[in-house]
Amino acid sequence: MPTILVALGAGFLFGLGLTISQMVNPAKVIGFLDIAGRWDPSLALVMAGALAVFLPAYRIIVKRGAPLFAPALLIPTRRDIDGRLVAGSATFGLGWGLVGFCPGPAIAAAGSLQTDALTFLGAMIAGMAVYEAIDRLSTRRPASQAG
Repeated sequence: MPTILVALGAGFLFGLGLTISQMVNPAKVIGFLDIAGRWDPSLALVMAGALAVFLPAYRIIVKRGAPLFAPALLIPTRRDIDGRLVAGSATFGLGWGLVGFCPGPAIAAAGSLQTDALTFLGAMIAGMAVYEAIDRLSTRRPASQAG
C-alpha cells in the first residue's frame, strides 16, 4: 500500500509541475520546439530545473543500491539502437511537434477536460492498440505474452 501512495504522490507532483510550467499548454510547447522562429526557451529552464533535482537524487539512490519504496532498483541494461527504437522516437517527436502534447502533459491536461488533450489521449490509445495488434501479428506470440 505505501508503494501505491508514493506512486500517487509522485504522479500528482509530476502533474502539478507540468501544469505550473505550462507544459500542458500545446502553444507553449510548440513555441519551445520552434527554434527557427519565435523560440520560447522557458521550457529548457524547466527541464534544467528537473535535472538539477533528479541527478543528485539518482546518484544517492544508485549509491544506496535500492530505492526506498520498491524491492529493487531497475535500471535498463540494453544499449543498442534498433529500428523499433528509431521508429518509436521519430513517431513520438513527430506527434509532439505537431500537436504540442506528449503523454504526461496530455494526461495532466485531460484532468481539466481540455478537448485537445482528450482527443490526443484517444488517438494515443488507439495508436497503442494498433501497434500492439501489428506487433502481435508480426511476432506471432499469444496476447497473454504481449506487453
